[in-house]
Amino acid sequence: MIGKLRSGSAAIHVQQSGMDAERIEIVESLPKRAADGHKGTFGSVGIIGGSAGMHLDDEFVATMIGAPALAAMGAIRSGCGLVKIAAPSPIIDSVLTLAPFATGYGLEVDEERSVIASSAAVVLDELVRSNQAVVVGPGMGSGRQVSQMVVRLIAQEQAPVIVDADGLNALAETPDFVLDLRACVVMTPHPGEARRLMQSLSVEGDPAGDEHSRVQACCGLAQRIGCIVVLKGKGTVVSDGRQVWVCKRGTQAMGVGGSGDVLSGVIASIIAQRSVDVFTACTIAVEAHAIAGERWAAENNASGGMIASELADQLVGVIEEMRS
Repeated sequence: MIGKLRSGSAAIHVQQSGMDAERIEIVESLPKRAADGHKGTFGSVGIIGGSAGMHLDDEFVATMIGAPALAAMGAIRSGCGLVKIAAPSPIIDSVLTLAPFATGYGLEVDEERSVIASSAAVVLDELVRSNQAVVVGPGMGSGRQVSQMVVRLIAQEQAPVIVDADGLNALAETPDFVLDLRACVVMTPHPGEARRLMQSLSVEGDPAGDEHSRVQACCGLAQRIGCIVVLKGKGTVVSDGRQVWVCKRGTQAMGVGGSGDVLSGVIASIIAQRSVDVFTACTIAVEAHAIAGERWAAENNASGGMIASELADQLVGVIEEMRS
């Protein structure tokens, strides 16, 4: 049984603000699922992502179909009851082909195949209203329209928002976004995305350094924004600025495109099931994701060659073992 794997704690001083963050060493268990539960009781996750391939200032943004589908796979494999995906209308059918269990919403695009933020607003509001957690960013591309959609989502107070990938890059280009932040927000940057956010917000630290440096960077960013930060990489760090946890599991086989998209879906799924608090949900999701990677590596006797959808498939057994 995977439950409370480690014990003990120590205070970590974060130089950015002078605050101390408590080091958490325990991964909590998930409660058993209700025997009389159904898809409506196990939580619903909304995902906004994907790109239809657009031209921005003579730069071509590639078509991105897989990212929102992989996030959806991570969510459904982690036990939520429903997944809803909003993607640009030219690609929504392709996304749903990869994730046929999900409900799809096509977002209107302009002549450059970029989503029209004003038209998307009604869909975003519906996803916030009808889901217990929302993911934004996987494969969205860049541009003003993306920034407007991400800011709209973090400005509401109805549902927690997991900001990943291009959603993070959009916020890094909008340094005053903190003034609009009202939602319970989880940000899931890799070191490069974290560095862009930190530079934009004048937060010091090295998100790609040793464990101590990464903890300092993660805590400092969380305190500056007022959210939970999941700093991905070897030894993923989770902090809300007051407490911090470092994952000791994982494998280099997880260093493949799409594994981060899967993680964003797992985080949203655990939050949406509403059986633990949001910080605990993030630690459980990161641990489950890492153990799933270890199991794939062991089963295939390999340190590479993983496909992200295979990582998602491994989650079913891992999550079940994490139920007390």
